[in-house]
Amino acid sequence: MEAGRLVQDHFASGPSPYWVRYLLGYGEIERGQSCLRLALGPSPADLISDSQIHDYRGGAKGFSWHPPLQMRVRARFSHPPSEFSGTAGFGFWNDPFTTMGEVVAAPNNAWFFYASPPSAMELVAGVPGWGWKAAVLDGGRLPGWAMKWVRWLLRFPVWTRLLGRVARRRARAAEALLPHDPTAWHDYELRWSKQDCTFRVDGTEVLKTPFSPTPPLGFVAWVDNQYAVARPDGTIAFGRLAVPRQQWLELGSVEIMLLAVED
Repeated sequence: MEAGRLVQDHFASGPSPYWVRYLLGYGEIERGQSCLRLALGPSPADLISDSQIHDYRGGAKGFSWHPPLQMRVRARFSHPPSEFSGTAGFGFWNDPFTTMGEVVAAPNNAWFFYASPPSAMELVAGVPGWGWKAAVLDGGRLPGWAMKWVRWLLRFPVWTRLLGRVARRRARAAEALLPHDPTAWHDYELRWSKQDCTFRVDGTEVLKTPFSPTPPLGFVAWVDNQYAVARPDGTIAFGRLAVPRQQWLELGSVEIMLLAVED
């Protein structure tokens, strides 16, 4: 990709053809007033529900974003964190899990991310395992044969905890809880370079870290009813939550620009 590549959507007429629309269960994509609404629920816990747009057609082969780049998203949520169930957010990742929670790649992401209890992704000391955050995880890359062994070993609880502890030591993660009211409109910005990641909300820096995820990654914005657990003792678990009322993430705009290659 050449510097200057630009993705820009203000959703005046719904999502542009650039985006892949992805819906499961009780997920819906609705047009709001000059915005796009990713809505969910009410939905039961025995069914995966997801409302999502992304830009990676064909799975991993469709990941196309590399640093350096800049992302700007204007967004708001329907409910505060104490009343929002599941996970939601926007940014870049490598989609490392199947819908059943099977791991198919080492996780890599740089995004604004929300998870509700009982999620307990305790990746950074001193930062809760749930909440509305700016977050980076550099899990590196594992060859296909190694991931096949990982998936097989994860079938056995004794190996699951051991692999969880190894993955935690190997991964490089940084997170910061966001103090802003997510139900109000905010301008979220990520600058991703090979050397670091910088997050801003309404122009104010909220996280700067020397960690940078392993590319290529794809852009995603979503709301779902899932939770995940990754504790320091190696505990790994996935599940689904009931959503008692409709909840949503509204996107006022998404802009992604590839910047000039750094020296």
